Amino acid sequence: MKITKIEPFVITHKLDTPFYFSQWQYDTRKICLVRITLEDGTYGWGEGYGPANVIKSGIEFFKPFIMGKNALDHEVLWQEMYRRSMDYARSGCLQAAISALDVALWDLKGKIFEQPVSKLLGGIKNPIIQPYATGLYFTRVDNLEEQLIEEALLYKSQGFKATKMKVGLGIDEDVKYVAAIRKAIGADMKLMIDSNHAYSYKEAIELARKVEKYDISWFEEPVSPEDYDGYRRLRENTSIPIAGGECEYLKFGFKRLLENHCIDIAQPDICAAGGLTEAKRIATLAQAYNKDVVPHTWGTWIAISAAVHFVANLDQNPGRMYNEIPTMELDRTENALRDEVTKHQIQIKDGLLQVPDLPGLGIEVDMDALENYLDKETQDHGTKLKIRK
Repeated sequence: MKITKIEPFVITHKLDTPFYFSQWQYDTRKICLVRITLEDGTYGWGEGYGPANVIKSGIEFFKPFIMGKNALDHEVLWQEMYRRSMDYARSGCLQAAISALDVALWDLKGKIFEQPVSKLLGGIKNPIIQPYATGLYFTRVDNLEEQLIEEALLYKSQGFKATKMKVGLGIDEDVKYVAAIRKAIGADMKLMIDSNHAYSYKEAIELARKVEKYDISWFEEPVSPEDYDGYRRLRENTSIPIAGGECEYLKFGFKRLLENHCIDIAQPDICAAGGLTEAKRIATLAQAYNKDVVPHTWGTWIAISAAVHFVANLDQNPGRMYNEIPTMELDRTENALRDEVTKHQIQIKDGLLQVPDLPGLGIEVDMDALENYLDKETQDHGTKLKIRK
């Protein structure tokens, strides 16, 4: 089970329709994938969340420490990489690089034992997941409210029972759009808001109090991820549950959130916070604080599938969004890198997601599509011959 090759790939795509949120505009998707290959040719895929070219450099940094090692020793390998980066990268892009490699090792492990990752995590406790639709970003059009309503109704028609919308344009505008979306989707569809840490505590509490009447299931990243006191005070002074954690890394970051009573819902990104190995530890920590875990996902079907297998194994605490059915994020925004480069067999029907039972993550990569979307400025020797070796 010796690791013989580690290949990071940076893929990129310029969006047909740019969109924006409280912090900046997206006009290009750029993602770092990694393939780990064993001496018998078996391979696994991973993905990192964050600046793709920086994550690629992080993967190159870690390569010498795990090359030639046994892929089944994934916790040993994880600890080796963590120790190698601890002095100068206890959070950030090097942890995302570890995450990408860790996810690939879990995919490999599943293929070696011919079992889905959810089984290897401890078993499938939740064979059905009810994902929520992430979308409702802003675009530079004259009829934004009309466009947001149309998008929300599309998700409802597709069977989604919940959707998450962006806020952060300003309190008055936020309230207007929240009211419009709630009226359009009705009372039977859940609605969450996400400001991507746009606000100060004073602004966030004002917004929260003005939208409480619209039955908001959670307020995500209301303040800066560094403002633990702001998180705590907001949670104490609004009836809306508070969610956060996509900017936290490792169990230590979530320990700070939890011991400071900042959140009701913990949202680790598996492809940034330490991979599946560390996400499992974060879930155990959250359970000790009686908090739900709903992973943040953003990327290709590699990242989404990692989250599916993780949620399938979660021992959720009381108070979950759908009573007996756990939830997770399903990004619905434009993403050719997700839809063309990665292939999956996850079944989504009437708003319900069936956990796959294929070996590993149950995904594959279209190597022709990968080559088409390679970022040639970042990728070394990005030729079909090189990729297929």
